[in-house]
Amino acid sequence: MKLRLKFSILILLTGICTFGQSNNRNDSKINSFLDSLKNDSFSGVILVAHNDVITERRAYGMASIEYGVPNKIVTKFNLASITKMFTAVSTLQLYEKGLLELNSPIGKYLPDYPNQLVRDSVTIHQLLTHTSGNNNSMNYWEKNNLDYKNVSDFAQLFINDSLLSKPGTKYDYSGSGFVILGLIIEKVSGQDYYDYVREHIFIPSEMSHTTELEIDSIVPNKASGYTTLFGENNYLKKNDYYLSKASPAGFHYSTIDDLFRFSKSLRNYILLKEETTELMFEPKVKGYNTNLGYGIDIDLRYNQTIQGHSGGWYGVHNELMDFMKDNYTVIILSNVDDGGYTGTSMVADFFKALIADKEFEN
Repeated sequence: MKLRLKFSILILLTGICTFGQSNNRNDSKINSFLDSLKNDSFSGVILVAHNDVITERRAYGMASIEYGVPNKIVTKFNLASITKMFTAVSTLQLYEKGLLELNSPIGKYLPDYPNQLVRDSVTIHQLLTHTSGNNNSMNYWEKNNLDYKNVSDFAQLFINDSLLSKPGTKYDYSGSGFVILGLIIEKVSGQDYYDYVREHIFIPSEMSHTTELEIDSIVPNKASGYTTLFGENNYLKKNDYYLSKASPAGFHYSTIDDLFRFSKSLRNYILLKEETTELMFEPKVKGYNTNLGYGIDIDLRYNQTIQGHSGGWYGVHNELMDFMKDNYTVIILSNVDDGGYTGTSMVADFFKALIADKEFEN
């Protein structure tokens, strides 16, 4: 009996030591990789956490090239589509309170929505999973991109468009669908979308550096965006022309620490009850590469689940990645876009290969 007990303890201690050695090897490789990154290969900030404890914060490159201002840990970056996670959580909070139903047509909450087909046939579930058939076209820059102040202003860009497919039949990534969710949030909650998100997500998560900004705002510690047109150009140009104020589909500004607080709050059931959080995280639809929960990417192509969201736009490339088995969080925010092989893409691929052991071919 004593011999078996000693053997069991030995096995347990060996497992603990092996686990610790594995993490130490990862930490050493992460540190070496971050040390090797150069300002001309990546511009932005990187945060790494393990078991919800931050182990690395690094900043590279320039927040303003023309004024010679470097990126810092506290620099605010445009989030692009990571904002969709805020909109999804807001929608599910209202679902939790019994104020909306996920499988009801949006006309139940927006009875005056002018597109009858959308009003009568598109559900909130379909909006959250990009299966509504709504398009992703919101070319606000073709007009005056300073004119967009309210969620209803963005809706005018697509409100009378035809659907790309029959609702519920096909995945089509849809920024316009998340703007509709913003309209529903306003209608059901009785609050302005921006006020709702601030009160019910940013404040509970202690995200004091996250906000919507007018594109001509003068704000300390804000990164300017520089675009290569997604790798097509060898030179950079400012991305102001392609920006607007944040909508429910994208463009809030935040810091790496604030996004980490959001990730923790979401995973630890501060923003949603456990049952609703698991509903959000449950894979429902196959997207272009990853699976989709409600407003969150669920990547099942590796030896562990990676969940979070990307944010890509002219002069913006971000990744929020939670490695669910090994409890790593990696946040990458960049003010330079790339063509898929440099910048944020290269950094994200390193962490996927190291932590989750890449095992697929595109």
